[in-house]
Amino acid sequence: MLRQRGFTLTELAVVLTIVAFLLGSLMYTLSAQTEQRNWDSTQRRLEEAKELLLVYAIVNGRLPCPATSTSNGAESIATAAGSGTGGTCTLNYDGWLPAVTIGFAPTDSSGYALDAWGNRIRYAVSSTSAPHFTSNVTLKTNGITTAPADIDICKHLTANNETTCTTAANRVVANGTVVGVVWSQGKNFASSGAAGFDEANNNDAFAAFVSRAPSPSGSTDGEFDDMLVWIPVGVLYGRLIAAGVLP
Repeated sequence: MLRQRGFTLTELAVVLTIVAFLLGSLMYTLSAQTEQRNWDSTQRRLEEAKELLLVYAIVNGRLPCPATSTSNGAESIATAAGSGTGGTCTLNYDGWLPAVTIGFAPTDSSGYALDAWGNRIRYAVSSTSAPHFTSNVTLKTNGITTAPADIDICKHLTANNETTCTTAANRVVANGTVVGVVWSQGKNFASSGAAGFDEANNNDAFAAFVSRAPSPSGSTDGEFDDMLVWIPVGVLYGRLIAAGVLP
């Protein structure tokens, strides 16, 4: 009589170990692919938001103000320069993208623009000679003679609530060239100070922002996964001149 030989416990353990290893590798690969898709999708959304802000400027002769936490995705103007002319913003450096005002999608149920992780997209605009960039009256009067002297894009910061990058070597772009910033707080969506000074400075009410390569929790410079795009003042003025809005 033939006897059928089954697997020994050792053989089963080896097989299960191999299966677990393969499943773990597959899950890691799928997770990495998902994160890459979210990163790419968020980058596209930020670029689209930047373009919509420039289109809004061409149509309205000014950049919109940021939305606040209570404006339901619409720009918030503290002091109007006149009916339909824009004015001084309620917030300049710690607001949200005014998705309702510029026609951006997707949004949450309250009208705020979302990145691929479902977090609200932020927006800052220069307050130099306020309300120069957010008032079509003032912008038309001043023309292209005004440069944004406040917003600074830095490589790294070592304290909270910084107002500048301090040195030229620490700047990603030259000071006085950025009129607006659009950014995602990334997957970790850290609150102020939760992931190091760099992310903290992107979440405060000051004009210094950080744009650098991502770093994990526990790294020397702190966890960082924010994604930023910005509007150079030369691009803004160039678009307005080409459209006949300026001079």
